[in-house]
Amino acid sequence: MSDAHCNVLFLCTGNSARSLIAEALLATLGKGRFNAFSAGSQPTGTPNPGAIAILEKHGIETKFARSKSWNEFADHDAEEMDVIITVCGNAADESCPLWPGHPITAHWGVEDPAAVTDSPAARDAAFAKTFAQMQRRIDAFIALNRSGDKEKWLEAVRAIGLMTD
Repeated sequence: MSDAHCNVLFLCTGNSARSLIAEALLATLGKGRFNAFSAGSQPTGTPNPGAIAILEKHGIETKFARSKSWNEFADHDAEEMDVIITVCGNAADESCPLWPGHPITAHWGVEDPAAVTDSPAARDAAFAKTFAQMQRRIDAFIALNRSGDKEKWLEAVRAIGLMTD
């Protein structure tokens, strides 16, 4: 795989928090090298306010954010993806569409910050943790050399999903 632009699609069930955070981070940190997208199998229809708040807290533009179906990317007219990364267990376990171009796939499971409902402080802490986890993974992904052996690159992309806090 060359070091040209790489199209990356992050998938989650609702496409309202984790996948949007990953999309925003890759679009920002990998600008010029990566095209980042996100989608969900059952999109909620709106971004989670906690995801928007954590992105804005870090100075990341949020006008892009919308919850959308993965069908937008599975259509034969859709732009081909090079990499598809699931960020929640539900999306990883679902039967995914056949993606145009047969991209490589990886799973980077992250706990759902939107599921934290104990208190506003606990929810904010959960979104901060998700942001930090995704940033570490996106930084590691961007640092990979894509011009080498495709199988080794795939192994490295998948290993990023095993990173611990």
